[in-house]
Amino acid sequence: MIKLTARQQQVLDFIRSYMDAHSMPPTRAEIARELGFKSANAAEEHLKALARKGAIEMIPGASRGLRLPALENDESISNTTAMDPAHAGLPVIGRVAAGSPTLAAEHIDEYCPVAPDFFSPRADFLLRVNGMSMKDIGVFDDDLVAVAKTAQVRDGDIIVARINEDVTLKRYFREQQCIRLVAENEAFDDIIVTDEDVFAIEGKYVGVIRRQLH
Repeated sequence: MIKLTARQQQVLDFIRSYMDAHSMPPTRAEIARELGFKSANAAEEHLKALARKGAIEMIPGASRGLRLPALENDESISNTTAMDPAHAGLPVIGRVAAGSPTLAAEHIDEYCPVAPDFFSPRADFLLRVNGMSMKDIGVFDDDLVAVAKTAQVRDGDIIVARINEDVTLKRYFREQQCIRLVAENEAFDDIIVTDEDVFAIEGKYVGVIRRQLH
């Protein structure tokens, strides 16, 4: 049986009741508001603790990316690192913005018949690109970017990042007072992430698949 603190149990109970009422998980901001946390960052820390204990699953690349393993049997939002035996290849789990961040989908759109070890390092999932902010490295609108699930990145790496409830693809730089996410297109401004934002690295870009000519 999973042992939770009283506060973690409150968070879990709210997630369950919210999903019963709305048929989707709450956002970090909604959890913080309901339970009286000072910021969505506090909700994020409780969610990470629940995920470590196996009480929930956090789905990368999704704005409301939470799942209750004991209650949910919906394969459309299952853990993307586990391959569905009925499918071959990598799951495409929504859309990532190469531009201003936009909401990512919360379900597996399809499977792409590419082996995970085709990429180096090995890819865990694919995200469909929305926008042209990374065109100078050859990533275009509607491409599929391959992502290795990790939070360990270095300055200059291209990452998939969640900022509050949005998801984006950018080049990562950590500075003294903030994190700077840089586009590979001079028409786009940098995104500045401060301590007031809920920020999470969902993974590292490891390759691209193109289905049409640009």
